[in-house]
Amino acid sequence: MRDQLILRVVGKFLIPVIILFGLYVQFHGELGPGGAFQAGVIIATAFIVHLLVFGPEATRRVAPVPVLRAISASGVLLYGGVGLAGLLLGGNYLDYDVLGPSPTAGQHVGIILIELGVALTVASTMLLLVFMFAGRAER
Repeated sequence: MRDQLILRVVGKFLIPVIILFGLYVQFHGELGPGGAFQAGVIIATAFIVHLLVFGPEATRRVAPVPVLRAISASGVLLYGGVGLAGLLLGGNYLDYDVLGPSPTAGQHVGIILIELGVALTVASTMLLLVFMFAGRAER
């Protein structure tokens, strides 16, 4: 598909739109359908479109595997860290009330951080799986 001009132009247009939609789902997940898991999959889809249009090597330059592994691990650590922060501040594990000056502010901070960790982990893990399967096809 690398020689297809129309696909390349449409891909370059669609990739930022897909990422923007993923961010919308991420930050409005508590207000409507969606959330961190869905946002992570949508953002990973943008990179999968990049892989299909520009090839696996170009996508590996944009999203290197070691960086994806680090992002995946940091998302899990962020999730666990928010839980431990609740414990260290005198609450229960994943008790968001103690994370802010008021319980409501703590709830907002906690859910944003938890959902960010989930989205990072889901998006990077999906890309790692796609790279693994793309590598099998190249052999």
